Amino acid sequence: MTPDVDGLIQFYKSPLGRLTRGLVREQVSQLAGDVTGLRILGLGFATPYLRGALKGAERVLAFMPARQGASSWPREGPSHTVLCDPLEMPLTDSAVDLVIAIHGFEHVLDAEDQMRELWRICAPGARIVLVVPRRRGLWAGLDNNPFGFGQPYSRSQMDTLLRNHSFTPEEWRDCLYLPPFNSQLVLRSAKMFEKGGRVFGPTLAGVMCVRAKKEQFPAIARRRRVEKTHASPELSPQTARLIS
Repeated sequence: MTPDVDGLIQFYKSPLGRLTRGLVREQVSQLAGDVTGLRILGLGFATPYLRGALKGAERVLAFMPARQGASSWPREGPSHTVLCDPLEMPLTDSAVDLVIAIHGFEHVLDAEDQMRELWRICAPGARIVLVVPRRRGLWAGLDNNPFGFGQPYSRSQMDTLLRNHSFTPEEWRDCLYLPPFNSQLVLRSAKMFEKGGRVFGPTLAGVMCVRAKKEQFPAIARRRRVEKTHASPELSPQTARLIS
């Protein structure tokens, strides 16, 4: 099951969603580093984490999967959003320098095909920053948040997937140690949860963040897709919804 774009927007408007955005964005920003002059792709529903790159980057695109739906972003100026199949993205080879994937990777039908497609569109030496729900985390076990849907991952599973497709993990981060409740007590104690949770290691974390570098040669050749996705209403032109 994949959360739709309306549900994602509503979550990030809630007190818990705003707090989640701040905590995860801090980790994503540190992993992404200096983005000046880079060609950046946000995959899934990454727009809450891309605004800081709009001024310094050469270009910023937000690709949203058809199963999820798309919303216009940013609110001001031309939209940077594209509705597409994440396994066959409308980009040439080696088109981007940095991919930030959030609320997308755990929902793809074939994670291996997704990795091959990421390897194709990434330029030599490009980085990818993935944010996925942690398999044993509390957030993955509750469906009141977007990380409670799709396929959660353990660190060993993600490490194997990356290395098998010619991406070398460089740095790992864990985040969201607080329980996913819209409780004032929980929200006010977020910093305490984040600080205290790290004492016990990644076991209590809700999401896992990793930065990986593209290697020169693909480890596994891209499979030929025999069955094409049939035309669906999701791919028909629709009026875009504005988000901040």
